[in-house]
Amino acid sequence: MRGKQFDWRRVAEERNAFWSANPVYRLVYESMRKQGYHFIGRTGVVKRCHWTREAVVNHRFCYKCLWYGIESHRCIQMSPVAIWCWNRCQHCWRVQPEDIGVHWDETKPPVVDDPSVLVEESIRVHRQIMAGFKGNPVADQKMVEEAMNPKHAAISLTGEPLLYTRIGDLIREYHKRGITTFLVTHGTRPDVLAGIDEEPTQLYLSLEAWSREKYLEFNRPIVPRAWDLVVETIELLPSFKAPTVYRITLIKGFNDTSEAIKGFRKLIEIGNPTYVEVKAYMYMGYSRSRLKPDNMPSHEEVKAFAEKLAEEIGYMYLSESIPSRVVLLSRIDKPVRHGRGCPDGVRHPEKYAPPVTAEYEELREQ
Repeated sequence: MRGKQFDWRRVAEERNAFWSANPVYRLVYESMRKQGYHFIGRTGVVKRCHWTREAVVNHRFCYKCLWYGIESHRCIQMSPVAIWCWNRCQHCWRVQPEDIGVHWDETKPPVVDDPSVLVEESIRVHRQIMAGFKGNPVADQKMVEEAMNPKHAAISLTGEPLLYTRIGDLIREYHKRGITTFLVTHGTRPDVLAGIDEEPTQLYLSLEAWSREKYLEFNRPIVPRAWDLVVETIELLPSFKAPTVYRITLIKGFNDTSEAIKGFRKLIEIGNPTYVEVKAYMYMGYSRSRLKPDNMPSHEEVKAFAEKLAEEIGYMYLSESIPSRVVLLSRIDKPVRHGRGCPDGVRHPEKYAPPVTAEYEELREQ
């Protein structure tokens, strides 16, 4: 087993020393740890996704399972950079300096972890998290055992993954272990993206704004020329062999307008993504100090926006996931599947996300 080549005690000691190096890092570490983050290496984090639990306890699966075959209970949700990003987006759940009244340099992690350490630790932590369901009377024990062998990594949890300059090596380490990768970026590091020599299984670009003015207003970049960098990233997307996705986070009262639809159309024409996912902003994490519950659209509002956008850009309206408030638009007839999960989830999403019963809610609270 690859994990035996690592001195886990030394890795833990280095991590503890890093986060204890100054009072600011200690404060951030404690704040994130209380939110359920597990630190890996020195700068990386893993957190259990809501849908990993839903999969094993109630056979309910995420939209990545419905559309792309990703097995929710075998998916590692991680980031190589916990608190570093070139944006301070209003809708982001990431802890930002003003949230806790301190300052740190968000533009560059001070150290770069070995990618094999991040991968092995993320697998170890995922197994540790899922092992907590062993013996749970609500959990499907066969699925718990399957979860001990993760098959997918969502490199998207928090921070900007492309600030980890060895991102291509990280992706390669996952692929060597038979683990597929979805990489999510906000597009501010086209230089790093252009230099990736191991493509992710699927590449996401997160978008909320459709113009320089709106980007400065909502995404609040902390570096110059950030919008220009996003446009450079968009121009890079057609060069990728892997499927590409625009994930448009819909924020009620900001980008749910006809002006936004026309602006997104122009960006879609440039990047020509395989898919466009329209997903509701969710009122959670530190975004609650910046936005309001009213900014969270209903699924019907997401669906109505997606239908208008599909008509504008000429993409097919393929599927939806009501629990996640997300709609899939596509320029190909069937999405490329990367795993064995939810085999007919595109056509019958209701089969994989049935309503939660009162009995289940009662057991979950125990």
